[in-house]
Amino acid sequence: MQTTIKNAISMVGVGLHYGRAVRMRILPASAEYGIWFRRVDVTDRDNLIAARYDNVSDTRLCTKIENAAGVSVSTIEHLMAALAGCGIHNALIELNAPEVPIIDGSSDRFAREILAAGIRHLSAPVRVIRVLQAVHLKLDEVEVSIEPADHLEIGFSIDFPGTAIGQQDKTLDMSNGAFLRELCNSRTFCRKSDVDYMQSQGLGRGGNLGNAIVVDGDQILTPGGMRHPDECVRHKMLDALGDLTLAGAPILGHYRAERGGHRATNLLLRKLFAMPMAYEMFTCDEATATRLPGAGVKRSDLGKVA
Repeated sequence: MQTTIKNAISMVGVGLHYGRAVRMRILPASAEYGIWFRRVDVTDRDNLIAARYDNVSDTRLCTKIENAAGVSVSTIEHLMAALAGCGIHNALIELNAPEVPIIDGSSDRFAREILAAGIRHLSAPVRVIRVLQAVHLKLDEVEVSIEPADHLEIGFSIDFPGTAIGQQDKTLDMSNGAFLRELCNSRTFCRKSDVDYMQSQGLGRGGNLGNAIVVDGDQILTPGGMRHPDECVRHKMLDALGDLTLAGAPILGHYRAERGGHRATNLLLRKLFAMPMAYEMFTCDEATATRLPGAGVKRSDLGKVA
């Protein structure tokens, strides 16, 4: 059955690129509503934006969605991942700014708040997207693909030579709370040189060592170091789940990325949905429902934050 949250959630945090305090509310929604964002600070035009792959307008540094009126919300991927990982299909997110708060650079706080608010089951079946044919995309050194599978599996490989990140590779079956246990608390990461450049361009204004893993060569500047030895590739997988959730329904398929990111995942979805024979949408049966990322999740599934 489709789900929403039982109780509204209110949060305050800083926007990573916006650099100011952001107030956010996550509200329950009815069956078939999907995930929508509302910019409550915009009152002179349409301020609702559907969280869909075809509304993505920018993928530099983060994922940004925009409606036909030019109203946008950026840095949605960590929240989208938390919603998917907790099995939430319907919600309205209200913001007073053009960006979701970064919190600690992971999905952990979002997931904790969602599970604390409770999950309400709605009287409508879940529809899922099943990949029927392999779809591949290559962009210079970046390669992404999605292939048929009876569950969602995410595999990712990254390579940052000469840094504390190095080469990392991981693959996970995302069924039954794996996101909460394995990926949820993994933070975004960057090199100090990237931070210096972004801030010189007026970007990354809310960035600090409390909401990202920052490395300088073989040194980790963030206090406490990594939460996992392979935290960086885990975060890329977290991002991938958030971006795949913009398909508008859970996906059954094996997603794989080599040096991938927001742009590649979005282009892969666009390519998939431009190929009608490569996928199908069907009403989820009980056996399939038990293999979805948010099936049967509980608060004890959440990993501990270092």
